[in-house]
Amino acid sequence: MIVLLPPSETKHPGGDGPPIRLDSLRHPELAPMRAALVDELVELAADKTACSRALGLSASQHAEIERNAMLRSAPTMPAINRYTGVLYDALDVTSLTGAAAGRARARLAVGSALFGLLHADDSVPAYRLSATSKLPGQPALATRWRPLLEPVLARMAADELVVDLRSGSYASLGRLPDAVRVEVVSERADGQRAVVSHFNKAHKGRLARILASTRSEPADAGAVTTIARRAGMRVERNGNQLTVVVPA
Repeated sequence: MIVLLPPSETKHPGGDGPPIRLDSLRHPELAPMRAALVDELVELAADKTACSRALGLSASQHAEIERNAMLRSAPTMPAINRYTGVLYDALDVTSLTGAAAGRARARLAVGSALFGLLHADDSVPAYRLSATSKLPGQPALATRWRPLLEPVLARMAADELVVDLRSGSYASLGRLPDAVRVEVVSERADGQRAVVSHFNKAHKGRLARILASTRSEPADAGAVTTIARRAGMRVERNGNQLTVVVPA
């Protein structure tokens, strides 16, 4: 099983790994696009106004531009430790130990606007590029990534069950129609439901932790549902679509 996570715009700084080697990342067929995007971001960082516009940055976020300027020389850390925020706080991968930690590092992957697809131990620098960014003179990132990323995802899904927790914009970079999809809804006492927005990430992070560390090897959406329910989550299933129901 692969649990496919969205990235986060916020990243932990620094790292103790050497500068990035794109040829060391999994899925080397994505290397040419990765290299092109890295080069574009480094070049764009020389023009702070254009970079801020393309990446949707405010005046207080110019440190993000410096990160992109240093992409080829900055220290790296494993991707699963690089990302931060609500989902990754709930996942809390660094608190897993022993066999559970090993299973998590084998199962967790991240959809990335810059690198396409990362596995937990792929070492990357801090960067700023979101799925909705529009680099000057270039087509949309989804247009650029889909022809390359979708075959990689399809091969991965042919070998293992994929639970896709990506948000819509990141799922658009590489569609995976046969994956198990998850939404989070809140339910009021009168039974009315609404899609959860911000805290959606926390509940998906909790589910990711459960799935990443379980001893079970689920083969389908039904088995994923069973694992989540045993861990105390309220989950409904409709084919490959799972709905996590939480109190309003």
